[in-house]
Amino acid sequence: VLRGLGIRKGDRVALYMPLIPELAIAMLACARIGAVHSVVFGGFSSEALRDRINDSQCAALVTADGGYRRGQVVPLKQMADVALEGTPSIRHVIVVKRGGGAAIDASMGAGAGASMLEGRDRWYHELMAGDVADAAPEPMGAEDMLYILYTSGTTGKPKGIVHTTGGYLTGVTTTTKWVFDLREDDVYWCTADIGWVTGHSYVVYGPLANAATVLMYEGAPDWPGKDRFWSLIEKYKVTIFYTAPTAIRAFMRWGTEWPKKRDLSSLRLLGSVGEPINPEAWMWYHEHIGREACPIVDTWWQTETGAIMISPLPGITDTVPGSATTPFPGIVAEIRDSEGRHVEKGGGLLALTRPWPSMLRGIYGDPDRFVKQYFSRWSDGVYFTGDGARVDDDGFFWLLGRVDDVLNVAGHRLGTMEVESALVDDPRVAEAAVVGRHHDIKGQAIAAFVTVKEGTEMTPELADELKAHVVAKIGAIARPDQILFAADLPKTRSGKIMRRLLRDIAEGKALGDTTTLADPNVVARLKAEYEGTE
Repeated sequence: VLRGLGIRKGDRVALYMPLIPELAIAMLACARIGAVHSVVFGGFSSEALRDRINDSQCAALVTADGGYRRGQVVPLKQMADVALEGTPSIRHVIVVKRGGGAAIDASMGAGAGASMLEGRDRWYHELMAGDVADAAPEPMGAEDMLYILYTSGTTGKPKGIVHTTGGYLTGVTTTTKWVFDLREDDVYWCTADIGWVTGHSYVVYGPLANAATVLMYEGAPDWPGKDRFWSLIEKYKVTIFYTAPTAIRAFMRWGTEWPKKRDLSSLRLLGSVGEPINPEAWMWYHEHIGREACPIVDTWWQTETGAIMISPLPGITDTVPGSATTPFPGIVAEIRDSEGRHVEKGGGLLALTRPWPSMLRGIYGDPDRFVKQYFSRWSDGVYFTGDGARVDDDGFFWLLGRVDDVLNVAGHRLGTMEVESALVDDPRVAEAAVVGRHHDIKGQAIAAFVTVKEGTEMTPELADELKAHVVAKIGAIARPDQILFAADLPKTRSGKIMRRLLRDIAEGKALGDTTTLADPNVVARLKAEYEGTE
């Protein structure tokens, strides 16, 4: 079908879909003909979709009329149409009719489910019903591009991370087999959305390259009931379950009665991904989901690494609650201080000092940023992860989270600059500074300090409107938990906003060094007004 529309090797194809089999099918179709897929998370806004399409000049978009979330319909085609008003490179749009489309059409008004533009938009089911010859695979070099996936950066503009064919598949195939101890009769479920790298590597490519039986689920963990995940494990006899600490902390809050209602005896291995897992959540997971009988693989890796870098191997590595333990075979990781000196024991910055098969090959269209972002922290040019970590007496790694201006909200990376730009886009906002603060469930919550323009009233209604504005610009994942209005923001004498002090205020901590501030009274006023507020 894609070849019939003129899509050829090297062309970029955007995918903006719910978590349905057609998304994986579209990815594999692109891979087979050498087209480069760029999956955009279905929770992102029209504007985020437009920016990603334009950055890589996609020739086609595959989307759906809608998707389901907590009994509501997400109108993906309507949102895509808004994006497509500003995407001149798109020649073709393929639309999946989700679940027959009747409920989606009804929920959005007659015919509103998916307005189709003559000559550009085509229905997936009609194209697939045509007389299509077997598509011979395109010969590919190991270093030919497989996909682009956008991830948040410190500068605000998302980066198009490039992964290639041979090395990426080597990395995800091997790690899936070894980390999850994959066997012929396993039913494997990774709960990640395919819009994130975990879904690329451990829902689609890694498991399928190992011929695994994979469960995909479109929907929320608490709809229609808080035992939704456990009912699916019971029904489909899931043996391997891979989810995020954010989800585990939510399960803890909901209580043990929900998993107790279900038969989870099919489970033999549990995994954690997306952010460091606190020991309390690890123990709860071990006791109430694994029944103290399942190994837990706490995995550390990134969009950029393509595959798992640090993780226990089940049956081989002694696990410790909260530690990702040791690097995967062939991966060389170390802790360094800010000067680049190796730290034998203790904390510092995490570096990967030797290349690995699945490493990113570039930032799409921006080779200078690629070098500056990842390989210029130290003079010897090794890969800097952007994460802090420590090594204990046993040589085990403990991940401590981001050390740059990137937030980790519910396992998803968001640049502070991205959220700040969205806030300042509102004509009433003069300046904004975004920081992360501790959140029991999500790991980090977004706190935004905002100064408004002359004549604008700082009201709770304005705070709600600004939160909604961020959602419209980026997506619901970026909605600030707090908007904290300020007459002024704490700045150094050179004009740089001191986010470290804003973090202290948002967390209710004692203030750090304020000697470099142009006006120390600014931070004192903010602290007095907001210290520890929810």
